[in-house]
Amino acid sequence: MTYFQLFLAFFFPNILAYGGGPSAIPLIEHEVVQKYGWMSKTEFSELLALANSLPGPIATKMAGYIGFEVAGIFGSGVALFATIAPSLALMLLLLNILYKHRNSPRVKRLSSYVLPAIAILMLSLTFDFAKTSYELNNLIPTIVLIVGGYLALEKFKIHPAFVIIGGLLIGGLFL
Repeated sequence: MTYFQLFLAFFFPNILAYGGGPSAIPLIEHEVVQKYGWMSKTEFSELLALANSLPGPIATKMAGYIGFEVAGIFGSGVALFATIAPSLALMLLLLNILYKHRNSPRVKRLSSYVLPAIAILMLSLTFDFAKTSYELNNLIPTIVLIVGGYLALEKFKIHPAFVIIGGLLIGGLFL
């Protein structure tokens, strides 16, 4: 019964919360503190502060911790699954619809509108990263990393994971 309660405690807040993890926090708090009494309000506040200080989605960090505290490792898995299940189900449903109608003129037109927007967003992100690198590391290391990464990916066809690892090593050792 505890696993089912864990599932419900994280599934409903994440299916009802519009806007992602931060909008689900009050709903999760209601379930965890008031409805099931797994934590006190103080414990939940401390967990929220800790989860905010760590990288990654806040709802999954909180679900993993609360699930583990309530029902061990399997409880952590149940709470994590309940947190990502709404997005996963909707994504699979939408991908199935898109795949089924992939030859439709409307879907092709939608793709022709969305792909340039994604490209612009990625280009904007690239410029932001380059600007931050320039501000923190100066011009020469920034240019070396950009040109080196480009050549590694395009000319030498090195897998992106290895280029990222190389960039991390160069940044960690020399910058």
